[in-house]
Amino acid sequence: MYILLALIGACALGIAVHFAIGGRELRGVAVTPAIATAAAAVLYTGLQWLGVGEDSVWLWLTSILGSVVIAAAATVAIVVLRRRSDAAARAALGI
Repeated sequence: MYILLALIGACALGIAVHFAIGGRELRGVAVTPAIATAAAAVLYTGLQWLGVGEDSVWLWLTSILGSVVIAAAATVAIVVLRRRSDAAARAALGI
């Protein structure tokens, strides 16, 4: 059940990252928190399978902060790709 703490923390920080990164009009409001939550679940579960205990600070730092870094990188990539795609569409339409 401790995984819920990691997921809630990652989701909350994912919301903060959503508002910290520009280009919010180019992506959905739930994209960044969803990526952070999914990454936290994968990281937490993977570290548990590797034998890292719930009392280890590395489990919590990796699953929460690592997921936020992954979500921030993915969000920046989404914004860059969306801007590039929109510019190409505008150029193709002659706008």
